[in-house]
Amino acid sequence: MFALKPISPSGVAGALAKAELYRLLNEPGAAESICLDVLQIDPTSQSALVLLLLARTDQFTEGLAVGVARAREVLPQLRDEYQRLYYAGIICERRAKAQLHAGTPGSSGIAYDWFREAMEWYERAEAIRPPGNDESLLRYNTCARILNGSQHITPRHQGEFEPALEE
Repeated sequence: MFALKPISPSGVAGALAKAELYRLLNEPGAAESICLDVLQIDPTSQSALVLLLLARTDQFTEGLAVGVARAREVLPQLRDEYQRLYYAGIICERRAKAQLHAGTPGSSGIAYDWFREAMEWYERAEAIRPPGNDESLLRYNTCARILNGSQHITPRHQGEFEPALEE
């Protein structure tokens, strides 16, 4: 086993900038690692927690059920109720998109359910959003447009058999 080397408190801002860069470079594992290093120095860093949550959602294609659980672990650590609601929606929306990307049998019905759950979280966030903050409305509208614009993303029918899929 290798011991982890702690970063310096003065390096936190630079580390967070690197984590954002690694997310943009589609290297969410590296971004997650950096966030964990920052959280060792400042366990309540809201910026590191949000980046950690997003980096984990970037990895949904590697294991949907586990990925959702790992991303949701971060939510209670967010201090702001609006952010908890908003990012709960982000998790669901990204889970829906990953499900569509997987393209397995029954994916469209599962994705529909996840999009609808995301929209419910966004509506809850909308109710308490800060003045001038329309993020939750924008995300809600994105989900609505996806559902409205696709005839194959439809609700699952009750009682319809679907093979067990990773959720």
